[in-house]
Amino acid sequence: MSNVNYILDISNLSKNFGGLSAVKNCSLKIKKGTITGIIGPNGSGKSTLFNLIAGSLKPNDGKVMFNNKNITGLPSYELFSRGILRTFQIAHEFTNLTVLENLMMVPSNQSGEKLINAIFMRKKFKSEEDEIRNKAYEVIEFLNLKHLANELAGNLSGGQKKLLELGRTMMVESKLVLLDEVGAGVNRTLLKDLGTAILRLNKEKGYTFCMIEHDMDFISRMCNPVIVLSEGSVLFQGTPEEVKNNELVIESYLGRSNKNN
Repeated sequence: MSNVNYILDISNLSKNFGGLSAVKNCSLKIKKGTITGIIGPNGSGKSTLFNLIAGSLKPNDGKVMFNNKNITGLPSYELFSRGILRTFQIAHEFTNLTVLENLMMVPSNQSGEKLINAIFMRKKFKSEEDEIRNKAYEVIEFLNLKHLANELAGNLSGGQKKLLELGRTMMVESKLVLLDEVGAGVNRTLLKDLGTAILRLNKEKGYTFCMIEHDMDFISRMCNPVIVLSEGSVLFQGTPEEVKNNELVIESYLGRSNKNN
């Protein structure tokens, strides 16, 4: 089968820590333009898998293909330049900068970053800065953060920081965004806003998302397909409804069969 529609193709990926296999012969594909959920009990290998995809860890074995190119073991900065971005369980913002300034810090390759350019190419630098500022305002508008544009990021709530982090992925040409427990520590209202922003980015801007999430209601609203990991490998893949009703999944989570309920 052709890989044309698959933005990410993982085959037989393994990662060991000493004698422990955190990820074991894991194979999965993520279709371009989808929002894929990855779930599994604690210790099933979800975070390790994300670390392997995002370049934070190198695998012992296996292959990661991104847009038909082998990216196995490439460092995270290289993957960032190719359009793979990862958000963390705890948002990492510049606390002493405003929301607007945080967004403007993201784009790389600005002319003004080099001192020689800052001296001799001020006009170009100014033009780039204006462009980035305008882009940042667009992102703020998109995420309904206009009232917080000049607020210091350190003063934001947990949910607002997650929105800011989502905004940072919009400042560059993201092709695949890895969302690591985006709902953790976020109140229901802001979680709804986050979900709406993710769905809009997917539908309107063609972003592909892959998310680890414990909240099954959020997963059910957002994701299709859902991939279930167990003991470092894919146990099942299907729609949220299929996952909820699958005997193997229920057993993996509860340690007992549904029939015994």
